[in-house]
Amino acid sequence: MEPTSKKLNKSAWSWALYDWANSAFATTVMAGFFPIFFKSYWASDLSDAESTFAIGSVNSLVGLLIAFSAPVLGAFADAGDSKRKFLFSFAFLGIITTGYLFFIPDSSWKLAVIFYGLGVIGFSGANVFYDSLLVTVSKEEERNRTSALGFSLGYLGGGILFLLNVIMFLYPNWFGLESQIDAVLWSFMSVALWWFIFSLPIYLNVKEPTQSSSGKSVNRIITEAFSSLLNTAGSIKEYKSAVIFLLAYFLYMDGVDTIIRMATSYGSDIGLSATSMIQALLLTQFVGFPATLVFGYYADKFGYKYSLSFAIIVYIFVVLFSSQMDTALEFYVVACVVGLVQGGVQAISRSFFSTLIPTNKAAEFFGFYNFIGKSSVFIGPFMVSGIALVTGSPSYGILSLLILFIPGLILLWMVPDKN
Repeated sequence: MEPTSKKLNKSAWSWALYDWANSAFATTVMAGFFPIFFKSYWASDLSDAESTFAIGSVNSLVGLLIAFSAPVLGAFADAGDSKRKFLFSFAFLGIITTGYLFFIPDSSWKLAVIFYGLGVIGFSGANVFYDSLLVTVSKEEERNRTSALGFSLGYLGGGILFLLNVIMFLYPNWFGLESQIDAVLWSFMSVALWWFIFSLPIYLNVKEPTQSSSGKSVNRIITEAFSSLLNTAGSIKEYKSAVIFLLAYFLYMDGVDTIIRMATSYGSDIGLSATSMIQALLLTQFVGFPATLVFGYYADKFGYKYSLSFAIIVYIFVVLFSSQMDTALEFYVVACVVGLVQGGVQAISRSFFSTLIPTNKAAEFFGFYNFIGKSSVFIGPFMVSGIALVTGSPSYGILSLLILFIPGLILLWMVPDKN
């Protein structure tokens, strides 16, 4: 094997920095402050169950919208030199709506939900085009290193700003702020500024080749996008292992994503303080990075199926334990345990799937894999929040995730070792 070039080029580094830029939204806004602050500030007039249902509903609806628009967005990304334009359009939507959270007054929960949902759309939509630019900024032999660089910078960048925001929240007077409310509002503004500033390198340094296909009409692009999706769905049926795995992945990944998005909302419902939950999320962030590397090592040693099964079983115990927890210490334990397996589940799922598909159709099949992944984020939040609203018990809501994890585990073990 010929050695690859030692250094990645300027375009690759600029591309990877966008992960550093937008991961701040995922950590500080989506997983961190928004669910907690929404309940205590914007939705203080609602009951815990009603505010949880509002957050769960917007996450589900946005997830569903992104899932079904992903094929169309992907087709636009393949249409030529429009990738950067659409990336910046969606990123700008996310940046503006995130920054606007700073100006929304208390008790304005409907306005907060709308702008949060638009922020998630901007974040998720931009990622479709960001991913597609990987082939532009790196040679084939550099692709794994470039992609890994993006993930690692995302962990680091998102973690650094989140740490700063947590310090602002815990000690607002250090920053000349009058209260924790001001600290959270300024945290939202800091995410918008961070996202904008660190998006400049990809805007300035990443170019893409112009293709003749870029002149396609919108109707033709949409038609080709869904046609491609249907063709891939027909083709993938020939690979039994891949089909069964995708069904399992759809279920257990929905459970994983729901825990990520609804953890602080659930914590608020059972009476935990905002400080405790934010510190726990910070713990998850910094435990997750090294744990993912360790998980990868043991996946090579024990195999994909055993490693994934172990992680899913851990999540099942997390759900059972969480349904009974009522102290900050227990929330810290859950946060640490989730941090140990969260990144591993995501990384190993992708690796396992790559062993179940034909090498010469990897791009086509991974497009379908990403579609399944994006469409698996709408059932869980709606189910957890809906059951909690109907029953009046957040514990029943969190227990409903067993409906996703247990069948997902069973299907995983039905995946044949070979096609």
